[in-house]
Amino acid sequence: MDYGKTLQLLKTDFPMRGNLPQAEPKMQAHWAENDIYAKVQESRKGREKFILHDGPPYANGDIHIGHALNKILKDIIVRFKTMQGYDAPYVPGWDTHGLPIEQAIANSGKVDRKKMSVAEFRKYCEEYALQWVERQKEQFKRLGIRGDWDHPYITLQPEYEAEQIRLFGEMVKKGYIYKGLKPVYWSPSSESALAEAEIEYKEKTSPSIYVAFDVADGKGKLPQDAAFVIWTTTPWTLPANLGISVHPDFTYAVVEVNGKKYVMAEGLLESAAKAIGWTDYSIVSTVKGSELENVTCKHPFYDRESLVMLGEHVTLEAGTGCVHTAPGHGEDDFIVGQKYKIGVLCPVDDQGHFTAEAPGLEGVFYEKGNKTILEWLENSGHLLHASSINHQYAHDWRTKKPVIYRATEQWFASIDKFRDEMLEEIKKIKWTPNWGEIRLHNMIADRGDWCISRQRVWGVPIPIFYCRSCNHPIVNDQTIEHVAKLFEKEGSNAWFTLSEKELLPEGLSCPECGHGEFRKETDIMDVWFDSGSSHAGVLAKRPELQWPADLYLEGSDQYRGWYNSSLITGVAVKGQSPYKGILSHGFTLDGEGRKMSKSLGNTVDPSQVCNKLGADILRLWVSSVDYQSDVRISDNILSQITEVYRKIRNTLRFLLGNLSHFDPVKDRVDFAQMSELDQYAVIRLNRMTEKVIKAYDAYEFHVVYQAVHHFCAVEMSSFYLDIIKDRLYADAADDSARKASQTVLYDALLAITKLIAPILPHTADEVWKYIPGVELDSVQISELPEIRTDVYNQELEQKWDGFLNIRDEVLKALEEARQNKTIGNSLSAAVDLYPSDAAFELLSGFDKLDTLFIVSAATLHNPSEKAPEGSYEAQDLAVQVSVAEGEKCERCWIVTPEVGQNKEHPTLCARCAEVVSRLE
Repeated sequence: MDYGKTLQLLKTDFPMRGNLPQAEPKMQAHWAENDIYAKVQESRKGREKFILHDGPPYANGDIHIGHALNKILKDIIVRFKTMQGYDAPYVPGWDTHGLPIEQAIANSGKVDRKKMSVAEFRKYCEEYALQWVERQKEQFKRLGIRGDWDHPYITLQPEYEAEQIRLFGEMVKKGYIYKGLKPVYWSPSSESALAEAEIEYKEKTSPSIYVAFDVADGKGKLPQDAAFVIWTTTPWTLPANLGISVHPDFTYAVVEVNGKKYVMAEGLLESAAKAIGWTDYSIVSTVKGSELENVTCKHPFYDRESLVMLGEHVTLEAGTGCVHTAPGHGEDDFIVGQKYKIGVLCPVDDQGHFTAEAPGLEGVFYEKGNKTILEWLENSGHLLHASSINHQYAHDWRTKKPVIYRATEQWFASIDKFRDEMLEEIKKIKWTPNWGEIRLHNMIADRGDWCISRQRVWGVPIPIFYCRSCNHPIVNDQTIEHVAKLFEKEGSNAWFTLSEKELLPEGLSCPECGHGEFRKETDIMDVWFDSGSSHAGVLAKRPELQWPADLYLEGSDQYRGWYNSSLITGVAVKGQSPYKGILSHGFTLDGEGRKMSKSLGNTVDPSQVCNKLGADILRLWVSSVDYQSDVRISDNILSQITEVYRKIRNTLRFLLGNLSHFDPVKDRVDFAQMSELDQYAVIRLNRMTEKVIKAYDAYEFHVVYQAVHHFCAVEMSSFYLDIIKDRLYADAADDSARKASQTVLYDALLAITKLIAPILPHTADEVWKYIPGVELDSVQISELPEIRTDVYNQELEQKWDGFLNIRDEVLKALEEARQNKTIGNSLSAAVDLYPSDAAFELLSGFDKLDTLFIVSAATLHNPSEKAPEGSYEAQDLAVQVSVAEGEKCERCWIVTPEVGQNKEHPTLCARCAEVVSRLE
């Protein structure tokens, strides 16, 4: 008789290998065909909502690994919240305006920008953006991201642009929008003003010069032959110099060097003298900074005077304490210049070239002007010292070129008028990680007014008109609503195709002069105003969503970006933050912790990972990292993740394969009727479930990853499943102990499948199809497993935890015996246990130690008995391993003297003989 055929061996059609690159696209096609998103939403209709609002990625280029990290994190949360019982819709979005798209079109060689109208050029930009929206959409879907992909929000959609216009109108009505001449970050490479969020700091080498400004009128406080010494790293701004700022509270020294007198802050004299190269100098006199107010100096190369002014912005950190002041090229300079009414001079144009207001430099690019200016200063004797300095300098984050401060007329959103309200709202937000609160608080507390105008064409126009007669700006409720309705119908291109008359309500006249003809503003809004309006254009408008959102989740760079602009517009129009919670993640690095770049060749393409390993592997990697810091990814790391995936998959396959002859309704065994081993497994399952759900709730997905992996690899495979294999395979199919274990396996299978579903949706849905007794079409519609706290038993847990420690030592003794060729596999062994008093008391409480140690015989000796020489020694236990007495059962492989006692089945043990006899 072939006894092998009488065993209840693992049996399932669930494949051992995932073949994820081939299987996942089929699964995704199945989801799309059955509209799984709609089914999930229908199943949660009427439930409490949880809204994660998607920060829109930019529609330009293929997605990178940072996109994948971000979108997968969002998807894990949305899937978890859905399974937790919430109505958690996910509406993906895209940011589609801005300079990079303009540049991509202009650089494509397919269009001649100069030969087409603005409206035509914008049409090309729109087509380009929408093409990338579709491409990125497919790439995100390949990652297994579930959402309303058929109805995303896109910032160029007419209905979105209309709400942005209305939001702008509300800010105007509240007095938060104004036009002013101010120095702003200006990018000559982009030919546009930039907001703080569009600035990044990079290393730059700049000139470092000390320049003498001769005193013109010392006002009796300074000798007429003295000169103020200024230090600057931007010589090109000297043509715009209109003054020198000193601190009213600092002491200034008149220093004599080689028969000449110079003025600088006493506190910086030593460091400045060393930098300039003065070795022999003496202080002639000192004067308080406040007494120097209104002293005048001669400009070093132009025939005009520079006024000495008092400024609190002057510090003793570097330089001379006498600050070169050009109101057209610096914020502090501008503020002090306004106070002293010295005017604003900005002799640099949009492209960064000097204008006629800088005689001798007309048409020269500002940086190239440095050389000429240094020559002038050298020749006139005003250059005291010149060198170079490496320092962090502001760059345009798109073109990567240096930016300048340049005074221009721009539209601003006042921050001062509601700064305190924003700071109060920040206190109410739930921050993950906690330091996010301090970061955004400091950014809002310190930021200046927001320059919202851009001198570009691909964006949402600033909906303001000017009277052609008196130039008075026209913007009110009527004009805003009229434009918004036009945009709703035709999109913002209407601004460029329609006349002012068509864009304005009928019969409008200028409130200042009564004139009836107008011109429209040509600037567009900062793209951060676009995305920062998404709460108004999406959360407040889509019926399945709600305002405010429960969560915004983006990279840590968005404290200066989307988090910032959304908070400003939300508090400005509604007096409240548009988000209740912020969760931020770090950046992706390579395996060695280096920033990724194409030049280094260390980038990881998420699409290639999906094609080679599968999206679920990438998703499992996301869950494995502590994403609140920067995270590492490499082929080696993904190989390790793949091994963990295999362990989880194989555990699920084992659970599925051992449910033969088990009906989850009819065959369940109550917890109270189970053996202690089964009860302990149930308790551990519920402990793990509780830990995992708590970790999901805290967004600690690496804890989920670790807990599920540990449960599958250690608590299940290496312990419980290892012990019950004999029972599952060799006991009678209807044996009560076997049914009890199958009850545990079934509950573990359901729980693990549900718990991994937010992270491994493809695998979880694949497993779901094979689970007996489930009625729902997909695990995605199911709810999380309930935590059975009623089964918790601290005494039983402590007992079995203690046993596991002893079992580890017994397994080490068996491994040592195997290495020494004393035994083959563990079933060929017998163990004699020589415990301490405490270990004896513990082990006496267990039946069938041979089964628990997976050996053929186990003998527990009294503590008084001494272990034979050569035994394996542990702290509380000595173990002697020997070859088990008897014959090996042909069916279950246990070695026992019982083999041969049954004449009909002489090669079987008593248990197997009985089981087989019942089958005959």
